[in-house]
Amino acid sequence: MLKLYNYKDLTEQKIEELCSRKAEDDNLIFSRVENIVNSVKTDGDVALLSYAEQFDKVKLSSLFIGKEELATLAKQIPSAVKSAIDVAYQNIYKFHEAQLKTEAKIETMPGVTCWREARAVEKVGLYIPGGTAVLPSTFLMLGIPAKIAGCKEIVVCSPPQSDGKINTYIAYVSTLLNMEKVYLVGGAQAVGAMAFGTETIPKVHKIFGPGNRYVTEAKKLVQNTVAIDMPAGPSEVLVIADETANPSFVAADLLAQAEHGIDSQAILVATSKQMIDDVILAIEKQLIDLPRKDIAAKAIENSYIIYAENLNEAMDFSNAYAPEHLILATANFETLIPSIINAGSVFLGNLTPESAGDYASGTNHTLPTSGFARAFSGVSVDTFLKKITFQHLTAKGLQNIGHTVEVLAEAEGLQAHKNAITIRLKEC
Repeated sequence: MLKLYNYKDLTEQKIEELCSRKAEDDNLIFSRVENIVNSVKTDGDVALLSYAEQFDKVKLSSLFIGKEELATLAKQIPSAVKSAIDVAYQNIYKFHEAQLKTEAKIETMPGVTCWREARAVEKVGLYIPGGTAVLPSTFLMLGIPAKIAGCKEIVVCSPPQSDGKINTYIAYVSTLLNMEKVYLVGGAQAVGAMAFGTETIPKVHKIFGPGNRYVTEAKKLVQNTVAIDMPAGPSEVLVIADETANPSFVAADLLAQAEHGIDSQAILVATSKQMIDDVILAIEKQLIDLPRKDIAAKAIENSYIIYAENLNEAMDFSNAYAPEHLILATANFETLIPSIINAGSVFLGNLTPESAGDYASGTNHTLPTSGFARAFSGVSVDTFLKKITFQHLTAKGLQNIGHTVEVLAEAEGLQAHKNAITIRLKEC
């Protein structure tokens, strides 16, 4: 069950240890991933087909499913799931479409105009997990902003099922997004394929998507070859709860995160000892009925509770931990918002479960984990864009800025830089 700590008793070193997501077998994971990625780089499709047999237990005749077959598979989706996906699609699209902004041109001095324009990353790779759980929601979260951004080529990789196909939910989302193909490749080998290209799978410029530790390690490994969205690994939540929280709600939120995988983390920081006791009882009660209770139970064993005397202490720990998901289970959440420094996505109040953001509220659920929320944002339309700067000088602008540039260039000993200004000024 959850380990319990008192914030007042925690040393700086202990806090750092609690905030670390390092696992004992990290070096082993890296070694395996390196071998897989190098094999894909060298042997291409042959390696991918071999790994499908080894890891997915399926002998593939093709490494992708085309548009027509995707449409056929999509027709098998239950109507209730189809309707739910449609609602999620609309909300996610609406939220992300609003992120497209045109920046104003700025005249920094008379005759000197500077501005930025956005351009889509031309070739992107989307990794859609499909191991212990099939995640059509992740397909929506990545595919929608990629489409809105205007990416010319979108490569989608997802692990094959035992029948060599993909789940009908994934197929339906592919039709909503008008995808030409879905490649039947999962794990580190999918990342390697998109990074280096194979006979079948095109090389991309940037890779997106969450995954297990193998996927995360592969993304980090190929960063010198291809850009990545972020090092998104095992999922995590931190819940801050005071005496106004509902212990059953809090327990449900912790278990919702725990059922993702055995290496997920579900952290409770509470300002009430009674709340802690009540949440523990609620977890034990709810856990019994979960289909993925074995997975959730192991994740809970790797998680913990911290007792904080007040919400300021709770926020201090949260910012140190930098959670992927932060839930403020308190009636006075507004007062805490300015204190949030490090978090991927925040869920405010007792009626806002993380599940809403995971599926359908509109925000993106592809978020920084493992403390990377200290430096990374979650996926958005911006993640699929590059910003190119422009500048234009008129004759007046050159005269206004010319002397400044000449002086600075000479101060740095770069005479050719100075000459590029001087030779123009003679013509003005």
